[in-house]
Amino acid sequence: MSWTKFYCEMDCRRHPFSCINEKLYMDMADRLVEDGYAHAGYNTIHIDDCWMERQRDSTGRLVADRSRFPSGIGALADYMHQRGLKLGIYEDYGTKTCAGFPGSYGYLKIDAQTFAEWKVDYLKLDGCNVDIRLMAQGRFIDKIMILDNRIANT
Repeated sequence: MSWTKFYCEMDCRRHPFSCINEKLYMDMADRLVEDGYAHAGYNTIHIDDCWMERQRDSTGRLVADRSRFPSGIGALADYMHQRGLKLGIYEDYGTKTCAGFPGSYGYLKIDAQTFAEWKVDYLKLDGCNVDIRLMAQGRFIDKIMILDNRIANT
């Protein structure tokens, strides 16, 4: 079982207790362990949309929002793993995520490598901003299977 919080609150100054940031996810991890939820089977915390910068870096990689995740996603995954938890993360197969951040279309290989390097355990792949013609032709499923294989091979 997993826990996810979805609400794209990104203004940490105005909303320090509900803003999507590494402290919020660390606090959730601590609560799951300390309050017994992890023991009851809640072993995965999932970061949903809005966790990344609006642009990929110069090498084409996704980058966590530097002000809200200053230690990076890899460090957050390590924090979860040290507590016996898993980290899930959100991305979108389309050109952009539902909230307008960079999608994986055209970047499947590098995104799979990036998530593997960060030691992300679970990927939620959404379908916003996907070319409907690709879906109608069944090419969407083929691409998802390619991504699945790339992640499995990392």
